Amino acid sequence: RPALTPARRLKARFPELVAVPGDEAYERLRTPWNLAVQQRPAAVAEPVTAAQVQQLVWAAADLGLRIAPQGTGHGAQALAARGLDDVLLLRTTGMTAVAVDAGHRLARVQAGAIWDDLVCAAGGYGLAALHGSSPDVGVAGLALGGGIGWYARRFGLTCNSVTALDVVTADGALLHTGPDRHAELFWALRGGGANLGVVTALELRLLPIADVYAGRMVWGLDRYEHVLRFWNDWARDAPEEISTSLRAMRFPPFPHLPEELRGRAVVILDGAVTGSDETGRRLLAGFRALRPEIDTWARVPAAGIGRMHLDPEVPTPAVGRGGLVRSLDEAAIAGLLAAVGPGADTAVLMAELRQLGGALGRVPDGAGALGRLPGDHAAYLLAAAPTAEHAARGLRDTTAALAALAGVHSGHYLNLAERPVDPRTAFDDATWRRLLAIRAQLDPAGIFLAQHEFVAGPAVQSAE
Repeated sequence: RPALTPARRLKARFPELVAVPGDEAYERLRTPWNLAVQQRPAAVAEPVTAAQVQQLVWAAADLGLRIAPQGTGHGAQALAARGLDDVLLLRTTGMTAVAVDAGHRLARVQAGAIWDDLVCAAGGYGLAALHGSSPDVGVAGLALGGGIGWYARRFGLTCNSVTALDVVTADGALLHTGPDRHAELFWALRGGGANLGVVTALELRLLPIADVYAGRMVWGLDRYEHVLRFWNDWARDAPEEISTSLRAMRFPPFPHLPEELRGRAVVILDGAVTGSDETGRRLLAGFRALRPEIDTWARVPAAGIGRMHLDPEVPTPAVGRGGLVRSLDEAAIAGLLAAVGPGADTAVLMAELRQLGGALGRVPDGAGALGRLPGDHAAYLLAAAPTAEHAARGLRDTTAALAALAGVHSGHYLNLAERPVDPRTAFDDATWRRLLAIRAQLDPAGIFLAQHEFVAGPAVQSAE
């Protein structure tokens, strides 16, 4: 009888936790949220406790398997592209507990919790978290990679609201990290994430925000140039109380979408103001002068803005491109208009520019490895990929749209880097060297595999 593979030997040790090809559970557990991505690891596991994570890390390392931690799998493309033949895919989706300490304005969440879990729990106490724009993205994935939310220009990156992390390291130890406990690892995890271990729980600061002035404005796509130019000029001097996103959208005719947007090509300005209604109305007066056909900006509960962006909440096949952008110049504006504006023959469903600056441009005291994001905007281009043909065209058209920004593309924000990129482009040289040194100390054998792996040597060929 042929010898058992390392993956099957792992399954023999943990028959209730581990699935391998041929098992019914394998198909379910290997499938990420982004259905366009085919992950075929040697084995996959879904632990429900930190102790089980420890046991799996010990055993997988002993058997010569690498370990790739993954939550929801929204950004699974870069990981899958690297090959998973010798990898245990460790899904944290079975660990979803959320606890709010309202008195200390803190939340403790397990690594598989999604933002909707935390936003709703915090909202019950009149508190808010630095969440992103999608309710079903994992808290851990977004927070460990940075995190740009609707309060970001005032309060900064989500990763720097993290006050403690529990992580299983390559030797199977469970470390409780914080500013005064394993401080170097705590620093590195906030920006370095899955390259350094399996995070099993996070503690985050909450904000005393019960409600905000927030919403969206919508114009037909024929107004894209006017709105884009106005927004670009306005955003340069906008105060930190407001965070916005501007998108050129081509909505499919999906029934879950609002009727007024279903099947339409539009421009959307959405965001939030942490100040008063009067402040919000003043900041948006210029946009209202452009006469949007829809205007929902109003005072709303903070817990209600998690779905304002209308991101899909069920697993969806998609391909995308992203990057950081210096101030848009005339060539970039013209390129965007040609690539995704009215009349463009494109598969790009969403061309988003997320407003940066403010607190996102400053390194706060006690920051982690990702302290700030340089530039004025973060760009993200997305296309649907229900078939291989759609995926190929989507890759072509999102690449072309990002190329329109080539002259102002100033680096990567790894949370938006769907394809493999050289991760050193997301950090300054000193930070990169420090991250490599910490990884070399904690994981000298390179046990852990992340979407964008931190390794020394020649620059990785970027696919972005």
